[in-house]
Amino acid sequence: MGRWRSGTAAAAMGAILVMAGCVSDPEPATTPKAGTAAPSGASSAAPTSADGLQHSPNARLVANVPPSAPFDGEHAWGTDLAFQGDFAFVGNFEGFTIVDIGDPTKPKVVTRVVCPGGQNDISVSGNLLFLSIDEPRDGDTCTSEPGAPDEGWEGIRIFDISDKTKPRYIKSLATACGSHTHTLVPGKDASKVYLYVSSFGPSGSHCPPPHDSIAVVEVPVQNPAQAKVVAQPVLFHDGFDDSKPGATSGCHDITVYPEKDLAAGACIGNGILMDISDRARPKVLQQVIDTENFSTWHSATFTNDASRVIFSDELGGGIAPTCDAETGPLRGADAVYDITADRKLKRRGYFKIPRYQTSSENCVAHNGSLIPVPGKTILVQGWYQGGITVADFTDPDHPKEIAYVDRGPLDPDAGQPMRLGGSWSAYYYNGYIYSSDITKGLDVIAIDDPLTDPAKPVRMDELNAQTQVSYPE
Repeated sequence: MGRWRSGTAAAAMGAILVMAGCVSDPEPATTPKAGTAAPSGASSAAPTSADGLQHSPNARLVANVPPSAPFDGEHAWGTDLAFQGDFAFVGNFEGFTIVDIGDPTKPKVVTRVVCPGGQNDISVSGNLLFLSIDEPRDGDTCTSEPGAPDEGWEGIRIFDISDKTKPRYIKSLATACGSHTHTLVPGKDASKVYLYVSSFGPSGSHCPPPHDSIAVVEVPVQNPAQAKVVAQPVLFHDGFDDSKPGATSGCHDITVYPEKDLAAGACIGNGILMDISDRARPKVLQQVIDTENFSTWHSATFTNDASRVIFSDELGGGIAPTCDAETGPLRGADAVYDITADRKLKRRGYFKIPRYQTSSENCVAHNGSLIPVPGKTILVQGWYQGGITVADFTDPDHPKEIAYVDRGPLDPDAGQPMRLGGSWSAYYYNGYIYSSDITKGLDVIAIDDPLTDPAKPVRMDELNAQTQVSYPE
């Protein structure tokens, strides 16, 4: 949510005070990386730092905010990101962190809010922050513990972030089958925002089959304590018959483009295009399936003119090493679809990172966003331990990588059990790429390339990557 602004308008923003925190600037990569095969057409080899970080010549890691107590436990995994003004909001299974990014090369922690619950998928709008909880808790409070599988609370938590140093918990709402992710949807007027709550099942008595719907939450901006579930629209009518190709059990993620009254849903077994002109009653326009190459439809990104949508496939659920020769270039990848004049989806090309990863690296397409380059479709995207990639999708039949940063395997020694790690989300915001690394914290990446440089003057007031707004062409 937000609007694009020119660089001169952005300069008028006042300075924002911060509390505490420090990071160190990493040294540039200097030594060669070993042990990584590359498919034909891959990016040229690049130097590697002592800790295994490799990058293309046009991209470099300029800062890192490492995890610290209480977010430094074994399963204190970093998740999604949202942005507002000079702040980044970083989700974590243990809560969320607010980081001052007024100087992107020297980000500073403002506060860490302990409020456990997987995944703590995060978004912000004005003075409000929203978290998704998709695991049973024994209550809705921030002091809750894991709950019984068929009895625990799951859903949405709402915070007031008018004071960034002291976020205040306002309200919770239980939602059917919990909330794996949610998407912020601005209302037709400024008095309301909506959340499209995505979750999938079935799983136990608290989420019986079929679960072919999403929850729609309405939030009065001036009185968020009155937020409520106003609809539970059924998007599919197959009854979760898994004998049928593309059978689904709910949505994983939804990206909306409010200016166009469109949404694209990645719904486990298929991709969908929706009309959201009535925010509380989204209407499915078309479903597409790809039983040959797609396994778990995960996320979606529209092109700036909404003429196409890029879907991703989270083959293996994010915990498998799918960036290898055996899996190939079409599975665990992105797929580009045209949106035709009659609002139908027609598949074009595929994209996958052109670097094989080791068998100890979970790697597959994950969360990303457009880089606002006029006349181009350029996507930055997290690939777990495959790192972050910047790819040009302007030619929808032949997408190609133009930059990358890859931290290397958490466990470089062969035979070690795989650990979950890498870039959960990578988004472009006001001149820099920000990556939420599951175990390493918040990374800040600079990119300098003739293709992406035109995006540098473009500024946003706010960014939730699943809530797209148009940028100047």
